[in-house]
Formats: sequence, C-alpha cells, structure tokens
Amino acid sequence: MPSVRDYWDNEASTFDGEPDHGLLDPAVRRAWRVLLEDSLPKTPARIADLGCGTGTLTVLLAEAGHDVHGIDLSDEMVAAARAKAARAGVDASFAQGDASDPDLDPGSFDVVLSRHVLWALPDPSAALKKWIALLKPDGRLLLIEGRWGTGAGLTADHCELLVREHRESAVVRHLREAVYWGREIDDERYLLISRG
Repeated sequence: MPSVRDYWDNEASTFDGEPDHGLLDPAVRRAWRVLLEDSLPKTPARIADLGCGTGTLTVLLAEAGHDVHGIDLSDEMVAAARAKAARAGVDASFAQGDASDPDLDPGSFDVVLSRHVLWALPDPSAALKKWIALLKPDGRLLLIEGRWGTGAGLTADHCELLVREHRESAVVRHLREAVYWGREIDDERYLLISRG
C-alpha cells in the first residue's frame, strides 16, 4: 500500500488541474488574492504555508510582497512549487517536511496558513498547538478547511472548537461563492482566522 507521501507525489503532476488548486482562472485567482489580502497583516509579513502543495498560495502571497516559506510532505509537490515560484519570478522558500510538525523556529512567523490539510492529520489538535507556537505573540492563524460531500473534512464548528483548545480567538467566514472554487458547491467550505 502506498504511503501518504507516495500518494501526494503521484498527485503532484495533475494537482493544479482543479480550479481552486492551480488558480489558473484569473477570476478565481483574483478572488483568492483579495480574500487573503483582507485577512493578512500588511506586507511584508513572514508567513509559513504548511502543506503548501504545488505552492499556489505561497506564490500568490510572495507576489504580494510577503516573505513566504512553504512546507510539504511530498518531494514532487515541493519541486512543482519551486518551479512555479521560479516561473513567477518570486522569492519564496520551500522545504520537504511534515506539516503537522514543521521544522521551523518558534515565535518567528506573523502568519501560519494551511489550506485543506488540518482535516487529514492524525491529531489535528496537536498540530494546531505546534502551529500556534510558530507565531509571534500577535500572529495570525489562517485555516482554509471544509467538510466535503464525501463526508471527509472538518465542519467549521469542529475546527473552531479545535482552535479554541489553544487560543481564544476564532472567527469563521464561510466561502460558499463559486468564484473561490471555479464552480458551484453544495458542501461546507470556510476560512477560520485566529488572531493573537
């Protein structure tokens, strides 16, 4: 049976084909840029993108002037992310590593961002504790998650409870608009922001 890492290595070459993965549609890309810009501190913020995949959000944020560091379990995803950053002409760093236990300096980031990763981790609460430890005292945690029609994922209520085990602040914004996903959706998708 292939490992989780093998699975994502195999997915890397086609991952950006989904409208909300590659953000290849200009309207979808613009929607994510505006959503994130409205949620982040002023540039240049130091951002950890945990489970960065092919680096789409990492590059988007680097283009906006942020100092972004992407980590992903998959070597193939990291290679794709580095190539994407090079094509875009932006300076972003990428490393292969475990998003649930990132090898990054505690207290050194303005923002920890994770998109569709927390739900898949074996111990989401333990991962959140480590992610929050990476933040400066006034740092922000941004989680883009969902509960999909397949039954996989985390409801917004569950995600909020997990965050509140470690921090008081947790505000959910539901992302129902088709422009974020490149199509109409009928499941639950959201952005949770926790400010220090």
